[in-house]
Amino acid sequence: MDLDEARARILDAAEKLFYDRGIQSVGMDELRTAAGVSLKRLYQCFPAKHDLVEAYLRRRDARWRAALGEYVAAHADVPEVRPLVVFDWLYTWFSDPDFRGCAFINAFGELGATSEGVGRVAREHKGALLSYLTDLVRGVPVARPEAPAGQLALLVDGAITTAAITGEPDAARRARAAAEALLAAAGAGDAGRAAASA
Repeated sequence: MDLDEARARILDAAEKLFYDRGIQSVGMDELRTAAGVSLKRLYQCFPAKHDLVEAYLRRRDARWRAALGEYVAAHADVPEVRPLVVFDWLYTWFSDPDFRGCAFINAFGELGATSEGVGRVAREHKGALLSYLTDLVRGVPVARPEAPAGQLALLVDGAITTAAITGEPDAARRARAAAEALLAAAGAGDAGRAAASA
């Protein structure tokens, strides 16, 4: 087995174990066994556990955002509905029996105070999500998309956390209704300000 294959197998095992049970409860020996690699090979690929944790989170970020983007592109006919379709994808994700909340919030809760790397990767993920939401909101008739995009990001994280704690996927639908009202108000507010300044 070459290094690339070993690395992929280790990351697969880490993603399953870390996401299911938490990072601190999973030891390197258990990861080695789950990945089917030697301890020597594991440490060749990831010299320390924090290296593996950061690589796991970075790969999860890329996969999570790609899945979200593909779903929105496939299910939104017009730009105005794209921000709302995000919440439809969340409902699908929340309905998966393996759903355990946000891997980045979970990792930050476990290690954010002691791991600069975990904190950095979590912030980068949330920043990339905000940037994506801002791009989506630009397709909605609002003058300043940054403010409603930031509010949508809060709704996304709130829905994820609520669904993880309650086990109820419907948190996504409630967040979608709030997002729809928020975007309508942002559009109406911009129209009102434009009329007042005319």
